[in-house]
Amino acid sequence: MKQLVFATHNAHKLDEIRHILGSRVEVRSLGELGCTEEIDETADTLEGNALQKARYVYEKYGCDCFADDSGLEVDALGGLPGVHTARYAPPAEDQSEANTQKLLRVLKDEENRSARFRTIIALIEGGEEHLFEGIVEGYITTEKRGNGGFGYDPVFVPKEETLTFAELGADYKNQISHRANAVKKLCQYLAENHNENKSIK
Repeated sequence: MKQLVFATHNAHKLDEIRHILGSRVEVRSLGELGCTEEIDETADTLEGNALQKARYVYEKYGCDCFADDSGLEVDALGGLPGVHTARYAPPAEDQSEANTQKLLRVLKDEENRSARFRTIIALIEGGEEHLFEGIVEGYITTEKRGNGGFGYDPVFVPKEETLTFAELGADYKNQISHRANAVKKLCQYLAENHNENKSIK
């Protein structure tokens, strides 16, 4: 089975990726690799941040790996918070809650609430770099709904749905999310380029 290190310390993202991939790829965590340091995300694009994290792991540990960066892009805000999605609000004990509340405040009187989640996955395999993009369109609600998920999930409704990511449940979200769409492209690449993994879809 193909082994890849996922360059993240975010337990929610690690669980989500493992759930999406199932038994098709063995995903190792940074902790299992012995990496405890925080990896910088100082690029001005999602692509740049994903590559920055993947390059760090590949160059330091010499193993095939992938990293992702995701952003919420709100049309009424000119694409913000975008690359600053995880750090949209000032530092807080519960950063996700602070981010969500700031977004709701900023959009309080805004009629155009269309938005999208976008994920970029950077894979480094044998020194070669590959990028995969996943997008899900939707809109921002006027209040939080649901107790599942993490981050902005309680205020984002994907297109053609009536429930937020937090209300839809992990199983369904992991079939339609931006991260799932990017992971599907990663899996397709692995299937097409590794004869031993032709069953990956």
